[in-house]
Amino acid sequence: MVDYLSIFVKAVFVENMLLAFFLGMCSFLACSKKIETATGLGAAVIFVLSVTTPINWVVHEFFLKKGALGWISEDLGKLDLSFLNFIAFIATIATMVQLVEMILDKYSPALYASLGVFLPLITVNCSILGASLFMVERKYEFGESLVFGFGSGVGFFLAIVALAAIRTKLVYSHPPKAFEGYSLVFLITGLMAMGFMCFAGIQL
Repeated sequence: MVDYLSIFVKAVFVENMLLAFFLGMCSFLACSKKIETATGLGAAVIFVLSVTTPINWVVHEFFLKKGALGWISEDLGKLDLSFLNFIAFIATIATMVQLVEMILDKYSPALYASLGVFLPLITVNCSILGASLFMVERKYEFGESLVFGFGSGVGFFLAIVALAAIRTKLVYSHPPKAFEGYSLVFLITGLMAMGFMCFAGIQL
């Protein structure tokens, strides 16, 4: 239980996909102008990461890694199909994103319209694919991959909603000319990253 909690806290704060690895910055910057849009995208990312990371673990462990097909036959068990990880992972992610699109289009057309092109772009979002690749690299078990995927989604959600909240206040500020536009946003993102990294000293 402590290991799961440690993985979750690290995924949310210390190893935040956005603020530690800067993966998925395009949607992070583009969809953080309004809190409603940021909340919707963050919730969609939580769902996609929570589902695709453990599914991709199953795909890798039972179909792609060396010896994974041994449960079918001894000859197939000699195959190493791990070079197909990228294609298989993206196919899984694309399927889940399509499901999210269909749900939002039916039950929340306004949010669907506000997310625009960035909703289907979740398919090729670096943070979504990165979670699955990190899961393989770190040799997580199924339960750990589930917690890691959910924690990474929560970390994405917190980061993008926090930035959106700050950016709504920036409308009333008057920064120097050099800091107008995305210059100030990048500076704030760096400060947020430093704040999240303060959790690195916590030992569970």
